[in-house]
Amino acid sequence: MREDALDTLPKLLAHNAAQHGGEVALREKQFGIWRSLTWAEHQERTRCIALGLRWLGVGEGDVVGLIGDNRPEWVMGEIAAHAVRARSLGIYRDALDDEVAYLLEFAGARLVFAEDEEQVDKLLNISDRVKTLQHIVYADPRGMRKYDDPRLLPLETLIRSGLELGLQQPRLYDEMVAATRGEDIAILCTTSGTTARPKLAMLTGGALIRHCRSYLKADPKGPQDEYVSVLPLPWIMEQIYVLGWGLISRMKVNFVEEPETMMADFREIGPTFVLFAPRVWEALAAEVRAKVMDASPFKRRMFDLGMKMGLEAVAQGRRSAAADALLFRALRDRLGFSRLTSAATGGAALGPDTFRFFQAMGVPLRQLYGQTELLGAYTLHRANEVDFDSVGVVFDDSIELRIDEPDANGVGEIVTRHPNMFAGYLGVNDNPDLRGGWLHTGDAGYVAKSGQLVVIDRIKDIAETSGGDRFSPQYIENKLKFSPYVAEAVVLGAGKPHLAAMICIRFPIVSKWAERSRIAFTTYSDLSAKPQVLELLRAEVEKVNATLPLAQQLRDFVLLYKELDADDEELTRTRKVRRGVIAQKYGDIIEAIYRGDPAIPVDTTIAFQDGTKQRIRTTLTVARLGAGRAAMAAE
Repeated sequence: MREDALDTLPKLLAHNAAQHGGEVALREKQFGIWRSLTWAEHQERTRCIALGLRWLGVGEGDVVGLIGDNRPEWVMGEIAAHAVRARSLGIYRDALDDEVAYLLEFAGARLVFAEDEEQVDKLLNISDRVKTLQHIVYADPRGMRKYDDPRLLPLETLIRSGLELGLQQPRLYDEMVAATRGEDIAILCTTSGTTARPKLAMLTGGALIRHCRSYLKADPKGPQDEYVSVLPLPWIMEQIYVLGWGLISRMKVNFVEEPETMMADFREIGPTFVLFAPRVWEALAAEVRAKVMDASPFKRRMFDLGMKMGLEAVAQGRRSAAADALLFRALRDRLGFSRLTSAATGGAALGPDTFRFFQAMGVPLRQLYGQTELLGAYTLHRANEVDFDSVGVVFDDSIELRIDEPDANGVGEIVTRHPNMFAGYLGVNDNPDLRGGWLHTGDAGYVAKSGQLVVIDRIKDIAETSGGDRFSPQYIENKLKFSPYVAEAVVLGAGKPHLAAMICIRFPIVSKWAERSRIAFTTYSDLSAKPQVLELLRAEVEKVNATLPLAQQLRDFVLLYKELDADDEELTRTRKVRRGVIAQKYGDIIEAIYRGDPAIPVDTTIAFQDGTKQRIRTTLTVARLGAGRAAMAAE
């Protein structure tokens, strides 16, 4: 069949089942055992779910929500929704009740696939707000006997109903699939929402498939490839890989048993391709260096020697065979990276130090760049043209990119268009960022002499001190997060005389350091307030300062009493800092830093995900650095 005829996900699935029915399509780990599903089994179960939706009366234009962990049932439920010409809406599993209610109410969702009791509870709690919600289909029956709500329906019951309908009308599903159209809106995908509520980008099935084909030309994949689905399925890039690439290239998609077993399950599969968000790469690098701290003096020396040789080789554009034999081959195997043929990072900027760390290790890491509205990534490093400071080049000539209103250094707004863009935002008639078919991304960047795109920061986030010195907070934050002790950082200084920072410690690693140093502590807040921890972080910040121009060096910093959290709206679900929320929520602390207060008393209450609250009473010590110390001494 011609490629252009396979313009929807249900058509692709039907084609794969007909042509490659016996091949493995999906794997899921359950009770410690990997269970495989062939394309034929994938198709049959999806067919029954789609017919079950038809039995419930779900059809063209309806919205079907999905919430839970990454599971084969999610993939089948989403394709089944498209088969009845409904629209799928993925919701992050850790989204709070209010966020879930807003999305379902705004989209007018009629049915939601929920994984388990936890997600069902969430949906029942908000059901009064979502008047359109008629059915909640749950996959895991454990704990569900106590519920008596007519909207609740086990997935297996839905499947049996679909099977019965299929026996009565054997050709119905094939007719439904044939009626699907590539130009139909198939997916409602949430944007990152760094400044406000996330919008719902409307994506057609045909655009998704065409864009995935374009991407696969830049990074080819096939049935021999293995992928482990670990990033949230509502995110556009996981939609691209699990649904788009999985169906087009027939690479095997694997689902881990639980988020807690992710890396162990990942190692068992040994994937050939991986995409991690920057925070995961940063956490892996921090974990490696933390384990080295616990090693013997000899092993620490060997690690340092291997890293030195590896980084020197990367700087010269090559790999070190000696470092590979000494260190990296075993390290890749330990992390599950032995079979990788390509790896990517996206969703936010990855610091160049972390990038070099994995390149030295022999991980074929490349950076990509894109937006939900543009079907995810559209630039990528070519395999032998990796530049730590850039995000590569466009996939092909169909993607147009320009820099608007560049300054003297060529830095301006990144503006892009291509044939497979989104079809607009749900419920929004006038989009000021879309002009003449070009999407104004709001990101600042420039095209280097090599032709590669360099992204600096969000335009609104590029700041200027009161002295006129411009700086990118994100760039400095990424350098800080290369430290194994730093989980998150927020750089301050817009309109202020100098730069400062609020830093969140990486609790698992700092606590291990504290135990080894025989420092007693109780909670995160208690540990972050220890003077020894402040001095530990001071040394890390001073290392970063040594790599920065004088005007961009941090003069002071504080260690926050809590981690930044998406549930508190301080971060987006993809871990981007919401600077407006931070400025408002921690305004008193920020003002105290710039007043020159040596210590800042805090008396506040923090809420946990289970609804409990805890009062925090502590004092933040303001650490002065370099010129900051001298300035305070002079005063």
